[in-house]
Amino acid sequence: MSRFIISTADPNADPEDSVTVPLLSGLRSVPNSSSQVAIVGVNVCPIESLDYEIFENELFKQDWRSRGKLQIFQYTFMKWLLCFLIGLIVSLVGFCNNLAVENLAGMKFVVTSNMMLERRFGMAFLVFSMSNFVLTLFASIITAFIAPAASGSGIPEVKAYLNGVDAPGIFTLRTLVVKIVGSISAVSSSLLVGKAGPMVHTGACIASLLGQGGSKKYGLTWGWLRFFKNDRDRRDLVTCGSAAGIAAAFRAPVGGVLFALEEMASWWRSALLWRSFFTTAVVALVLRAFIDLCLSGKCGLFGTGGLIMFDVYSESVSYHLEDVPPVLALGVIGGILGSLYNFLLEKVLRIYSLINEKSIGYKIFLACSISIFTSCLLFGLPWLATCRPCPADASEACPTIGRSGNYKKFQCPPGYYNDLASLIFNTNDDAIRNLFSKGTDNEFQHSSILIFFFTCFFLSIFSYGVVAPAGLFVPVIVTGASYGRFVGMLVGPHSNLNHGLYAVLGAASLLGGSMRMTVSLCVIILELTNNLLLLPLIMLVLLVSKTVADAFNGNIYDLIMKAKGFPYLETHAEPYMRQLSVGDVVTGPLQLFHGIEKVGNIVHVLRTTRHNGFPIIDEPPHSECPVLSGIILRAHLVTLLKKKAFLSTPDLTGGFNASKQFSAGDFAKRSSGNDEKIEDIDLSEEEMEMFIDLHPFTNASPYTVVETMSLAKALLLFREVGLRHLLVIPKISSRSPVVGILTRHDFMPEHILSLHPMLVRSRWKRLRFRFPALSKLF
Repeated sequence: MSRFIISTADPNADPEDSVTVPLLSGLRSVPNSSSQVAIVGVNVCPIESLDYEIFENELFKQDWRSRGKLQIFQYTFMKWLLCFLIGLIVSLVGFCNNLAVENLAGMKFVVTSNMMLERRFGMAFLVFSMSNFVLTLFASIITAFIAPAASGSGIPEVKAYLNGVDAPGIFTLRTLVVKIVGSISAVSSSLLVGKAGPMVHTGACIASLLGQGGSKKYGLTWGWLRFFKNDRDRRDLVTCGSAAGIAAAFRAPVGGVLFALEEMASWWRSALLWRSFFTTAVVALVLRAFIDLCLSGKCGLFGTGGLIMFDVYSESVSYHLEDVPPVLALGVIGGILGSLYNFLLEKVLRIYSLINEKSIGYKIFLACSISIFTSCLLFGLPWLATCRPCPADASEACPTIGRSGNYKKFQCPPGYYNDLASLIFNTNDDAIRNLFSKGTDNEFQHSSILIFFFTCFFLSIFSYGVVAPAGLFVPVIVTGASYGRFVGMLVGPHSNLNHGLYAVLGAASLLGGSMRMTVSLCVIILELTNNLLLLPLIMLVLLVSKTVADAFNGNIYDLIMKAKGFPYLETHAEPYMRQLSVGDVVTGPLQLFHGIEKVGNIVHVLRTTRHNGFPIIDEPPHSECPVLSGIILRAHLVTLLKKKAFLSTPDLTGGFNASKQFSAGDFAKRSSGNDEKIEDIDLSEEEMEMFIDLHPFTNASPYTVVETMSLAKALLLFREVGLRHLLVIPKISSRSPVVGILTRHDFMPEHILSLHPMLVRSRWKRLRFRFPALSKLF
């Protein structure tokens, strides 16, 4: 997978004095810059922040005042239309994804099963392993060569984007195509990976591409699309796209909305709730129509898997007080296993990063090695299980001949089935269905369930880091369902719940322990299983597992974001941030411009710095004293230089009228990675001596804080409003009108602790006080 690693330590400090040791050391970022430096594989590239704040300059105000009822209707109509298109396209992609996986994997299992029936075991293993190898090789090649950003689940990237981090290449058309095709190939190759995470990334990609505001390259310059040429509206659309992705993966529309609210979005409002709900409703309706089509037998091998709910519903479900202790035990086990799962996965990803950074060949070799190892395990482990006679009251054909079913024949004689093969030698969806199924309390042996649990637990960890689209939702569900089923088998007749219901609760406990979500996971599981009567028990399991796991580490997506180096702003402030003021972390030198600035000075600053925001100061003779006029963005300065809106003298008597030369569309935000660079602009020596009036293009109402404000308070303002720059002004008016600029970088713990290393010691003391066991471990 692509690895993003940043270090925010002081560039002048010794590498050994760094607060944290990055996975790849030696690259330091420049202080007071919103352009973080990361390593993506072996390519150095910047991570920019997004401009979620409305930039209120004179052109924006004039454009806003000129909008009539027609323009307001166009804006509202296009937002709802794009939400409808997002839901429609994501549902089509989700259906085709499931259709392709079920048919590709089904064809592989049917051919292998036919050879097993003919007792040609060697040839069956060769066909099975080679099919998996080819599918994995194809997925890894297209991911490594075409779109490295498509590897992994994509949820950490989308979550970081909605937090304000513009990771390069995550929403391009190439990433979308590779995400769809690669996910189909990887899931069909029997790697223990899921398609839910890639579907979230796919939905976000579709939403971002639809919200690009048109394209001159492809002739999409319709005037109605120009309303969305800003990061703020794109953020709303990407949020709807991520909700649609979960809705399409699990056919859980309400769960998708809550997932976007609880896990993905860093900023929410009621209008966004309505639009995301509308988007997921479209997904649910379209999928319902396609499911009816497939149930009529027109979708090949597809029809009973993927989008169909895992039906564990039973009208006779009842539970009493004696059922609560086993459920609490499941929650505790899920919390411990979930935190262990996150810990091991983070360590494995660090090891994989050392391999993947060498070359593309190493990435592909690692993926193929995992595929071969997985094929050997999946084909070899069922031989350890003993054959069991088919039950007389089986609800389906026993043994199962073909792909789906609870009673796989594998190597057993007629009239017998292999219970371990029913779980392992199957698709993930069919394995979940077998574990969730009701009326099968005597189907599995204790040893088979244990073998399957350990196999899923470790294979899902080793499979996630390969260079291919891979999700975590389904592997965690199948792993949790296996130990939940095992607990149900241990409890046995002492409980009123059947083993399938324990499997559902086990899946919920591991999801809560690994992903640390509660409300959204509860609703997703209810929509997934169609069993509303389990609501109190699922709520209890999720609360217990999350509480236990939070005592050990963070949720899996936050750990992956941290390993990738995304400068993600948490919802809470660290305790030491209340001991610091914003003036304690602002670093220099501060780059600023005057209201009327010389062209040569602007070009020099843009070429020698990477700052994206510059304060504008008016000084005498243009004002009686130094005054903060506002802030201007780098992209706007580049546009002014390109258009050559110059003045021959630093005097405004020439009658410069910005509204006649520019429109609000000239400063609209382009798609990610398509901003013009200062190096592409050629200016003569005569033009370098001219001047630019920056006042009409300056945001005259930027967010500002006094230098004595606590850093924790400033963090809440910065994150909740979705800022990119926060100006720090002095408390004493006789000083300079601006002290510095706070960017995302200045709130990173690595940066703060590098400036104030004494906080590290006090932070460690607090941890030892809260967790005394730490002093014994270290």
